[in-house]
Amino acid sequence: MTTESGGKNRDPSARSYAPDFLTDLFRNPLDPGYAAAAQRRRQVPPSRWRRLLSRPVSLVVLAVIGFLFSVAYRETMAEEPSRAKARAGLIAEIKQREAETDRLTAQADQLREEVGRQRDAALSGSQAYRLRNLEAGTGLGRVRGDGVVVRLADAPRDKDAVTGADVGPSRVLYSDLQKVANDLWSAGAEAIAINGQRLTAMSTIRSAGEAILVDYRPVTSPYEVTAIGSGSMRDRFDESRAADLMREVAKSTGLSFGVKDAKGVTLPAAPQPRLRYAEPSVSPSPSLSGSGVAGSSSPGPSRSGTSPSPSGGGR
Repeated sequence: MTTESGGKNRDPSARSYAPDFLTDLFRNPLDPGYAAAAQRRRQVPPSRWRRLLSRPVSLVVLAVIGFLFSVAYRETMAEEPSRAKARAGLIAEIKQREAETDRLTAQADQLREEVGRQRDAALSGSQAYRLRNLEAGTGLGRVRGDGVVVRLADAPRDKDAVTGADVGPSRVLYSDLQKVANDLWSAGAEAIAINGQRLTAMSTIRSAGEAILVDYRPVTSPYEVTAIGSGSMRDRFDESRAADLMREVAKSTGLSFGVKDAKGVTLPAAPQPRLRYAEPSVSPSPSLSGSGVAGSSSPGPSRSGTSPSPSGGGR
């Protein structure tokens, strides 16, 4: 039999293990110093004077804490009117700027129509006709015709009984409007507008926080995507992936989704873009079916509202 120094035939029960800190912590969660202090208090109870003084001190501490809480609450409530006033002022300023923007937009549309009349008077009949067709096809001219209206609306929100925060169903995402617009182009749409904002080949649909922006202008629920196109556009869109997805989302979240035919729809012109590079058109655009302004070609699904957004989400 070999010796212990040889390392063989050693008794396993005599083997020493290093203490496991986590195991020891779970087995003995109380620090030994606290246990010793508790043991001393049990053996030598505190004096009568100490017991008498501990109660007033506790009451003073509680009173001080209560006073601090009351002061903090009072200061918070005193600042609430100023915050509410500042918020109301910002909201009023935003509405004022929006009203001013709408007024300037209407004025710009009137001036654009006047320029168009002067231009048509200066050009020959065929040149003016071709120019109006190009404007309608690129979204820079007002168009009228038959089509469909796709309506999306946020689900009703419930209030949490404790916190008062909005809880529950989903809301329409910017990517939902992108999918609907792209599939309408694929279904044969010749002109599209979202809540009155005309889409062009340079349009963007993205989000900023919880707001949805179409060409950097906010749109709110309910969202109406209006499209002018051929009679088969409704059936083709109903069979698209976007329509199937939104129907499933509507069933699962309570979000509103619907498609209906529309007769005699008028879509406004988009704002004039700031072009840095331009090339002359090779051939005139095809005529806009059912439109009061003849001639339109859709900007196409690859350019409308598909620009990536740094924020927002998808389904």
